[in-house]
Amino acid sequence: MGAIRHLIAALALCTCAAVAQAQTYITVLTGGTSGVYYPLGVALSKIYSEAIPGAKTSVQATKASAENLNLLQAGRGEVGFSLGDAVAHAWAGNEEAGFKQKLDKLRGLAAIYPNYIQIVASKESGIRTLQDLRGKRLSVGAPRSGTELNARAVLAAAGLSYADLGKVEYLPFGESVELMKNRQLDATLQSAGLGVASIRDLATNVPIVVVPVPAEVVAKIGDPAYQPAAIPAGTYMGQEQDVPTVAIRNLLVTHSGVPEEVVYLMTKSIFEHLDELAAAHSAARGIEREKATDGFPIPLHPGAERYYREVGVLR
Repeated sequence: MGAIRHLIAALALCTCAAVAQAQTYITVLTGGTSGVYYPLGVALSKIYSEAIPGAKTSVQATKASAENLNLLQAGRGEVGFSLGDAVAHAWAGNEEAGFKQKLDKLRGLAAIYPNYIQIVASKESGIRTLQDLRGKRLSVGAPRSGTELNARAVLAAAGLSYADLGKVEYLPFGESVELMKNRQLDATLQSAGLGVASIRDLATNVPIVVVPVPAEVVAKIGDPAYQPAAIPAGTYMGQEQDVPTVAIRNLLVTHSGVPEEVVYLMTKSIFEHLDELAAAHSAARGIEREKATDGFPIPLHPGAERYYREVGVLR
């Protein structure tokens, strides 16, 4: 009997080891909790946990694009959200953008919805145009975040620099809104999907003006990642007209150390559960499988490439 008990125990240990070995850890790197990346990351984590056998998923709130890319390079996450221009800076090793060296382990997973540069001022600030930002207090997002890189690009194209502003704050979306409610800031620049929770919150508490970014300013940025777009009327309370601005596509990025089969399943499950992502945030309605390989400044991961070839997006 003793020998049988030892055999049963040994088999149990082997089974546990096999289960542990089969477990796949997927950490989704997002952004601040008041942005769009975070709710979509939570939804993505849930999708992965149910669609990928043995997946143990978690969601990490971060400072978004630059931090996510650095974490992926270090192997401290399996998938992260980022703006396309930040990915290009990371691949080039642009130190000014927050990348001390080329992040050569980054691999593409999917191009998703566009981010819109949304410059929102309190009505009482008197800000109506980009030039009106001179001498005013503006929050440009966390330091060297994708939003802050976008802020630098847009201001430079408008002939402005941080030195022209009265005060620059480097704050996440939610904190920027709280300061505006308390009249400690005049405006906030937020690079996010349409209908971002932070600006919706602001617009219900303070009369706002959505500041236009004219097409001629977009053209002066000189980067094909930046495209003219519009924030549709009624996106936020008090916004009665379409407002021209600039859009940059968001990318889902992984790294070369994630197994091909895992990335294949991660990619496939995104496009089989788009309704669930759209339920988490309306920005996900802008995700199109046919455009999922567009504009990548880095190589696609072999697992993602396999999926896109399977469904005919790549030939």
